[in-house]
Amino acid sequence: MRSPSFLRALPLVELGGLVLVALLSLLFHLRLPGRLPSEGDYRAVAERLKAEARPGDAVLLFPWWAERARLFVPPEVPVYGYLGSDKDDLAAHPRVWVLGQPELPRSDEDGFLASFLPERRAVGAPVREGPLSLALYENGRHRPRRFVATDAYARARVYLESPDGTRRDCPFNGQAHRCPGPGYLYVAPEWHEILYEPRRCLWMHAPGGQQRLVAEFDGIPGGLGLRLEGGIIWEHAWPKDARFTTTYLGVDDAGSGARLLEVAVPPGLEGVQKAEVRLPEGEARTVKVWVRSDNADRRQVCLDVLAVEPAVGVRR
Repeated sequence: MRSPSFLRALPLVELGGLVLVALLSLLFHLRLPGRLPSEGDYRAVAERLKAEARPGDAVLLFPWWAERARLFVPPEVPVYGYLGSDKDDLAAHPRVWVLGQPELPRSDEDGFLASFLPERRAVGAPVREGPLSLALYENGRHRPRRFVATDAYARARVYLESPDGTRRDCPFNGQAHRCPGPGYLYVAPEWHEILYEPRRCLWMHAPGGQQRLVAEFDGIPGGLGLRLEGGIIWEHAWPKDARFTTTYLGVDDAGSGARLLEVAVPPGLEGVQKAEVRLPEGEARTVKVWVRSDNADRRQVCLDVLAVEPAVGVRR
């Protein structure tokens, strides 16, 4: 049994704890302005990027949630920053500028570097502008692109295909290939989010049943890696209700009908799913990019197909 003196002292202990928390919170907020960049700091970084960035460069934010920097980065330089972007290959970019605020609370610089540094090499010394740091890296994960479906979509032939081979064309109206039927059945490049990652990808909603929504592309060069990337957008991926069905994304060789790539996205599987195959040397080919799911409900697919060269590696 607790003594009366302890019970009398308990409110004072609680009050002391609250005062301590209040003082620590006040100290945190008083120190915070010194850890935040000024507008002049941001503008100095922006001027450096304007002077030294090359076409194809990208900026990666560290930590990913330090979003205000986007307002100052030159518009011609793409900016990446989302939950998980530390691990992004940024394969489209030969060089990456890391725009960091390592002094922010919970920034975890060691964790960031452990994810970011493999296959990358620093170019020169980092620059400091107030609490901002700007460091340039050669991206050894860079894979030059020889074909990108989102860029070639206007030249595609798009149609709904039944199992017996019957086709219903989806005419191009200058902006999208629109199919007969529900308004969501079209093919066009759009910005969507797949598990926090913003991506410019081809909207290709599964039509439902045994039909496939197909986009044919000509001129895919041989001897390269053919890569399929895609998934279910927003919050539609995670539900696992029994009424939802697996979505299949695939690429076929239009000439032979051979299956080149296929990815299955069952209900509940989030994130970007990827598959790649090495195309044999030889003449350019035509491929059929397709999606299918028995139940079209919440099967909002966004995907891309790329023909990429091998990773460049890091020069020593």
